[in-house]
Amino acid sequence: MKIILTHEVPGLGSAGEVVEVKDGYARNFLVPRGFAIRWTKGGQKDVDAIRRARKIHEIQTLEAATSVKAKLEGLQVKLAVRSGDAGRLFGSVTQADVVAAIKAADGPVVDKRAVAIASPIKTVGTHKVSVKLHSDVLANLDVDVVAG
Repeated sequence: MKIILTHEVPGLGSAGEVVEVKDGYARNFLVPRGFAIRWTKGGQKDVDAIRRARKIHEIQTLEAATSVKAKLEGLQVKLAVRSGDAGRLFGSVTQADVVAAIKAADGPVVDKRAVAIASPIKTVGTHKVSVKLHSDVLANLDVDVVAG
């Protein structure tokens, strides 16, 4: 089945692309969740509109993403969490915790889905976290996890 992607789908494509997928995948997953619409001859106008909007948005976002990257990498992010005597946390640090810590440090607004934690943070100390701001811009920051 031919569909038009309305959002980026990992492993499939980005918004505005026309792709061929199995019927069940389109009917049961992509279309009901709003990730895609069925392709029609009239739908080609939608494809062109999505591509134009995406291209305009990407140019502005790339410039904004580089400035946000500079702000993020210059931040001192501290996160106070409950921990035991040996420095082990009760639970682990989540993406939402990192976003809240960035906001508390007067940093820019970041989507929690853009935050990538390589391995679960379960100890006190400094940990590396990356934030995907744009397809070409990746910010790396250090999060200092302290007992609190």
